[in-house]
Amino acid sequence: MIDRQTIDRIVDAANIVDVVSDFVSLRKRGTSYVGLCPFHDDTTPSFYVSPVKGIYKCFSCGEAGGAVNFIMKHEQMTYPEALRWLANKYHIEIRERELSDDERKAESERESMFLVNEWGAQFFENILHHDVDGLAIGMQYFRSRGIRDDIIARFRLGYAPQKRDAMSKAAKAAGYKEEFLVKTGLCYERRDENGSSATSPQLIDRFAGRVIFPWLGVSGKVVAFGGRKLDAATKGVQQKYVNSPDSDIYHKERELYGIFQAKKAIAKLDCVYMVEGYTDVIAMHQCGIENVVANSGTALSFHQIRMLHRFTSNIVLLYDGDEAGIHAAMRGTDMLLSEGMNVKVLLLPDGDDPDSFSRKHTATEFRKYIDEHQTDFIVFKIDQLLKGVTDPIKRSEAINSIVKSISVIKDQILRATYVRECANRTGMAEQTIIAQMNRMIYQEKQSLTPDPSPRGEGSGQSSSSNSQSQEVSTPLSPWRGGGGEASSIETLLIQAVIRHGEEVIIRDVEDETTGEKINLNVAQYISYDLSLDNLHFTNPMYARILEEAVEHSHDEGFKAEEYFTRHPDLQLSTLAIQLSADEFKLSKSLEVNQHENYLRDQVMHLVLDFRMDWVDKNLKALRAQLSTLHDNVEQMMQVMGEYKRMQDIRNVLARRLGSDIVV
Repeated sequence: MIDRQTIDRIVDAANIVDVVSDFVSLRKRGTSYVGLCPFHDDTTPSFYVSPVKGIYKCFSCGEAGGAVNFIMKHEQMTYPEALRWLANKYHIEIRERELSDDERKAESERESMFLVNEWGAQFFENILHHDVDGLAIGMQYFRSRGIRDDIIARFRLGYAPQKRDAMSKAAKAAGYKEEFLVKTGLCYERRDENGSSATSPQLIDRFAGRVIFPWLGVSGKVVAFGGRKLDAATKGVQQKYVNSPDSDIYHKERELYGIFQAKKAIAKLDCVYMVEGYTDVIAMHQCGIENVVANSGTALSFHQIRMLHRFTSNIVLLYDGDEAGIHAAMRGTDMLLSEGMNVKVLLLPDGDDPDSFSRKHTATEFRKYIDEHQTDFIVFKIDQLLKGVTDPIKRSEAINSIVKSISVIKDQILRATYVRECANRTGMAEQTIIAQMNRMIYQEKQSLTPDPSPRGEGSGQSSSSNSQSQEVSTPLSPWRGGGGEASSIETLLIQAVIRHGEEVIIRDVEDETTGEKINLNVAQYISYDLSLDNLHFTNPMYARILEEAVEHSHDEGFKAEEYFTRHPDLQLSTLAIQLSADEFKLSKSLEVNQHENYLRDQVMHLVLDFRMDWVDKNLKALRAQLSTLHDNVEQMMQVMGEYKRMQDIRNVLARRLGSDIVV
């Protein structure tokens, strides 16, 4: 683990203009630099780099971040990898945290396994290109599939000698231990016929006589191998392909074949094609379509989906047009939808897979076919499940399956669109589909979430020693919105904390505990004001930012914007950079009017807006509750009393906000 001090040195040394200029042509414009955005097809320069703030922002696609974020996004690296990249650029020595003995042993073993796999990949490549059998058998196979030399090199294809111990002997001669040859799965052990432990086990090469497809992880390290029996040897062979077994560095459900070669194209084009096998990926690359990966016959897992979601939200399932291809397209799609992916399906003509189809068509023809024949998954599922179905029971089951898929979609607008599409295509009433969908959503929530315990009433008193911050005198109940969804008012408040959190806006307030006179900065005032009535931000990240801003307010030299945009938590720093760089919010006017009174007035106004928003939500909830209490007079009177109290609070807030509206 890289220690905090070293991370700070790396971030301090990284000049954002210098880093971005390695990849983007920038020209000076005022105090900033501008160029074409590398994260989308930018034709008009919309990518700005601020050397003062140390951040970049694209005002077209919305990408924003600092030097570390840029390297992570552009080079598709993890956070530690990006830090090491920058450390190397600026010649900074990385100081890792001292590991425990167990951690050191595990890390050493993992590194040894990666080294063995890298050696194995080089060994197989060398055999393919320089060994007599490699050229005559392995290279001839790839040539028969029409695979070019540049594609062979890109995917590091190789060939394993037919002799069952050739590779293991070469590995041991090169100084690699048998232990790691077995742990990586390059070899397996075989004892004598009676299984006696008295004799040393014999090492057998797992991939002997096969062409080799190395699996490269997202960072480019060799994590595993796939080996294919050659066409002439596949008759009667049950396992045409053999893959590395799971290990400490490889879990098949976590990896995707071709992800390393495809990641930049996926991010650039904002789309990924999912195919079934190695040769499908390779054939599409050769055809000029590089944003493609394969799950190699396994069902999609959440790990794989979330890996892809780092690069894009759009996926096209590209399979054969036969029954097996249709089944593959159906499998795992509800997980894709539930993870917020936009799913489309493309079935090739029956009898073709991406490999064979690409060999029959030019790259232009292939792309045109993809563009013209891909279909939204829900439309595809409706067409497939209801095709020729007349039996009412089967039709009902099919429609339920379709509605189930729609129910897992999180985007409400997209979900509503599919509900309408489903109603139009099935002839079902839209309200019927909505009712069934809501029932499914409710049942799913019930199965996952225990009943919430009742919350107590807030007991904070609404008073202040400073006349400028006098608050509504009626205590409010704590409210936390559903699902952590933040309102725009919350976003404006937390933006004020990020941009101006350390700036004093209230002076000489009497501390209720010590009686001393104290000053309150933006973060402290917001926290203090909301705590009077036990109010909280609904977004956990916002709540964390406010808490940390208050916590560090007394640190010498604390600057909220600098602290949060350079925060070690990448999610938090990215959010801070987005809000810091966004000039289309209230904070633009705060930048123009930096004097203390103006900032104080704006923050206090936002806090009142926050309270008004809270009251409006409570009034809405109480109205909904009243509509259900027609037969319970006593409870109805209690709710009406609470409703009246909320109306009084709202009227006070409205007057303070400059409105005389009374409800």
